[in-house]
Amino acid sequence: MRLSMLKSKIHRATVTGAVLDYEGSISICPNLIEAAGLRPWEEVHIYDVNNGERFSTYVIVGAEGEVCLNGAAARRVQAGDLVIIANYCTVDESEAESHRPKVVLVDSKNRPHPAEASVAGGAICDALRIASTSR
Repeated sequence: MRLSMLKSKIHRATVTGAVLDYEGSISICPNLIEAAGLRPWEEVHIYDVNNGERFSTYVIVGAEGEVCLNGAAARRVQAGDLVIIANYCTVDESEAESHRPKVVLVDSKNRPHPAEASVAGGAICDALRIASTSR
């Protein structure tokens, strides 16, 4: 059996713009793309913390600090909204137990937070609490 599992996420990034007159996608700064192990043109799911919207699009490389929704997706967010950017992978059931996603915590300027997030032993909850209180 194959399972769909979280590959990586950028947690609570701040939307820097929403550009309707564009073909589509999300522009993400190069540092976040690298930290999350994403690739240009890769599918991502966007979860807007402020309004509950959930949708998918694909990654393009943006400017430093940028998290900008383009095209039709621009109607679903506003600059200043907090979003979770997630993507998924498929693993064999035998790989599932050892699989660990990359979790990138960011500050209010979309810079990777120094706290390393780990899903083992509830450490991710502690890391997320630290990141939330530092905003």
